[in-house]
Amino acid sequence: MSVRTQSSEQSAEAVHRAGFACFVGRPNAGKSTLTNALVGQKVAITSNRPQTTRHTVRGIVHRPDAQLILVDTPGLHKPRTLLGERLNDVVRTTWAEVDVIGFCLPADQKIGPGDRFIAKELAGIRKTPKVAIVTKTDLVDSKALAEQLIAVDRLGKELGITWAEIVPVSATANKQVDLLADLLIPLMPEGPALYPEGDLTDEPEQVMVAELIREAALEGVRDELPHSIAVVVEEMLPREDRPADKPLLDIHANLFIERPSQKGIVIGPKGKRLKEVGVKSRKQIEALLGTPVFLDLHVKVAKDWQRDPKQLRRLGF
Repeated sequence: MSVRTQSSEQSAEAVHRAGFACFVGRPNAGKSTLTNALVGQKVAITSNRPQTTRHTVRGIVHRPDAQLILVDTPGLHKPRTLLGERLNDVVRTTWAEVDVIGFCLPADQKIGPGDRFIAKELAGIRKTPKVAIVTKTDLVDSKALAEQLIAVDRLGKELGITWAEIVPVSATANKQVDLLADLLIPLMPEGPALYPEGDLTDEPEQVMVAELIREAALEGVRDELPHSIAVVVEEMLPREDRPADKPLLDIHANLFIERPSQKGIVIGPKGKRLKEVGVKSRKQIEALLGTPVFLDLHVKVAKDWQRDPKQLRRLGF
């Protein structure tokens, strides 16, 4: 078992590589946080509740000799709704198209049925190289980490998966994040850059704005509505009649929930919670877009949208 903990040697010849990597793992394994740490800016929605990533967010890591495009898929899980089944299809399609798969397993949790479910699926994908990434190493001591690394190695042997690498990382403490990029890049095909230098993601701005609002909305309602919130940005328009040095972007967005009883939870007493969501997401949106924003939020009911194909389409799934 080769566990990488030291910096790898740079190759002498100047070959440019570019390709796609995707992180998989059960919900809340640290995939989005890792994407953000590698890109160095917030591009994927992070939340301590599982199943928050619904869109394939691509983060782009630029290096002089390489470009690593990170595809962040929803967590694969045993589906209970139509939305769940669609998300799983998205995951499998993505796996078949990328150059390398990073399987994220948190250091602070024993390997469980959810991890095995994913590992078995991975074992069926023969050609794509697989890197095992033990995340959240800042949460455990060295003995527990060593045990987890051995368990991950054993899991591979059991299912016939040959790990290209096993890498322990902590995205929040920024430990070994660069090393992970160093190890993923040689697994990419040779070729020119696929995206312009300054791009960090190819996610349309409207989708990213919707994700930031959804993230802020989820924050307040911890366990009450983990998957019942969808956000649609209806329009983003520069305010007319503003001087060039004082632009203002008007953003109108709807937060959709599944039942009328959830409306009060999202709005909060005297509208306090919705106001907090607005303030918090507005700051993030302004940082993302680099312009002052007027944010107009409304809460609407889309009955049982997770089970209804028509509603799923309307909400972008």
